[in-house]
Formats: sequence, C-alpha cells, structure tokens
Amino acid sequence: MQLRYDWTVAEAEALIARPFHELLAEAHDVHRRGFAEQTVEAAILLSIKTGACPEDCAYCPQSARYDTDVEPERLMPTADIVVAARNAQASGATRFCMGAAWRSPTDRQVGLVAEAVQAVGDLGMETCVTLGMLTPEQSDRLASAGLDFYNHNLDTSPEFYGEIITTRTYDDRLDTLANVRASGVKLCCGGIVGMGESRLDRAGLLVQLARLDPHPESVPINLLVQVPGTPLFGTAELDPLELVRTIAAARLMMPASVVRLSAGRSKMTDELQALCLHAGASSIFLGDRLLTTPNPGNDHDLELLERLDMQVATTGKQPVVREQVVADAAGATAVAIR
Repeated sequence: MQLRYDWTVAEAEALIARPFHELLAEAHDVHRRGFAEQTVEAAILLSIKTGACPEDCAYCPQSARYDTDVEPERLMPTADIVVAARNAQASGATRFCMGAAWRSPTDRQVGLVAEAVQAVGDLGMETCVTLGMLTPEQSDRLASAGLDFYNHNLDTSPEFYGEIITTRTYDDRLDTLANVRASGVKLCCGGIVGMGESRLDRAGLLVQLARLDPHPESVPINLLVQVPGTPLFGTAELDPLELVRTIAAARLMMPASVVRLSAGRSKMTDELQALCLHAGASSIFLGDRLLTTPNPGNDHDLELLERLDMQVATTGKQPVVREQVVADAAGATAVAIR
C-alpha cells in the first residue's frame, strides 16, 4: 500500500466505519505484506521517575493535581535502571522503554537519562524514553547517547484535546516531535482511545499521525486504564470492537509503522487481543506494570502467543563493550568493563 501523508478526517472516519470483516481483511493483508505476521516485538516499560507531575492530563494517576495511590519517586540511579534492563532482556524484551513524569526536564535531568540510555543501549537493547517536552538541544543530547526512539503521544484529536489536557497545547506536542525528528531519533507516537471521544475524534488522531512525514516508526494505541481519583474514572467503556477498528485503520493509513497494542490489555479478553493482532498490531509490552498501571504479565502473554502460534521477536542491537576508567575507593584507577 502506497504511503500517504494527505489523509483527511472524512477519509479516516469512513475507513474506520467500513464493514468490519472487510476492514480487517484488508488491514491484515497489508500487515502480512509488511511484517512477519507470526511475530510480535516485545518491549518493557519502566517508570524511572514517578509522580508529582504538574500537568493535568485527565487520564494520568501521576499528576500532582489528583488524589491517587501513586507515591512520588525520584529519578532512579543509572545502575538500578541497568539492572531492570538486564531483567527485561532476560524475559525476552528487545526494547527497553523508560518513562519519567516530567512536564519538561531540565538539562541536568536529560543528561542523567542520557547516561542511562547509553548504558541500556550497550546491552544490545533498543532504547526508548518519554520525558515530556524537549528543546532541540535536549533532543540532540539524547541522540548523541544513542537513543533509538522518543515516545511523545498526541493522545487524541486536536478538537477533543482541550477536554483532556489544558497545561500544554497540541502545538507543544508537535514542536517536541519536530525537535526529536531533527535530531535523528525515531518517533514512538500514538494516542489513547476510550476517553469519551467520538469516532470522529479517533479519526482525527489517526490523521494527525498519518500527516507526519515520515510516519512515526512506532504507533502505540492505548485503551484508557481508568484509575480512581483521575477525572476520567467512571467514563463509559469503549466498545471493544471500536479498538479493533482503530488499529485496523492505523495499519492501513501507516502501513510501514509498527502498531503497538499498549495500555489497557489487562482488561482485554484474549479474543480481543487476538483480533487486535490480526488487525495489524505487532508489538506489545511485557511485564506486569506499565508505568503505574497493570499489565497482563509475561506468563499470560507468552501463553497467549503460543495459543496463537506466534512468537516474540528475538532481534535487537549488538551489545557494546566499553572500557571506562573509574576511581576505586582508595583513589587508584582501575579499568571497568561494562
């Protein structure tokens, strides 16, 4: 399917509304032409700095504005992050994603994250971080550390966005995406469904993503995880088949992008997840947590993939062996290989 960057909202809405089996058949055909249909990419997401965020994202339990059970935690030391990355790698993940609850990090904070990015990349894992809004200089710093992906979701359509977030604008998000692109880092950019938006809004989100040139390399489609204390708790549940339709439309509109079945899987039946994978999703998060919300866990995921005759991709980057001169406790020097 030819790549397009001129989708209209009317076209996207019509795509989502196509007869269900016809939509899935075409989406799966496009998917199998571009991806190994029996393989999914596996990533693990770690919250490296939790809570106390000044933003008012209505879905997020990490906002300091809402009374949730999330306890703020400072930025994790690089050594602890690397231990978590090694464990993720041992569980089968090839990408390690690090999330920090900031509106916009300081240069010092970006420098600390860049150290972690380099250390995780040296293990042979792909790296992804989400830190909030970035300046061009901060994007360059992360790129120089070897960052593979930057996650910065658009969340929803421009028209519905103000119902969800007021502390940063849609253009703020687009500016960060442009800064990351200019630094040569790949984009992980998608949105959330089930926040009370209309089908027209879901179409509008997909159009915003599909008008980015090039398309985001990764497109996470999240189903809202309702957390007590957040404004969206109690929102009417989305029809599960609407999630499938959205994923199928994303596959057709961005045929070369990896569509990620992300948050909300702990509430999905195995059958719904199977439909989403059939519709064009080819990436999931392993582990029992996504930042601060539940995830099915490795055992259940691997059992489901086995039932579907699918497997986790094993490809990653080559590990790097670096020599770093460090001072020992006595002040002498030693060569540490990590």
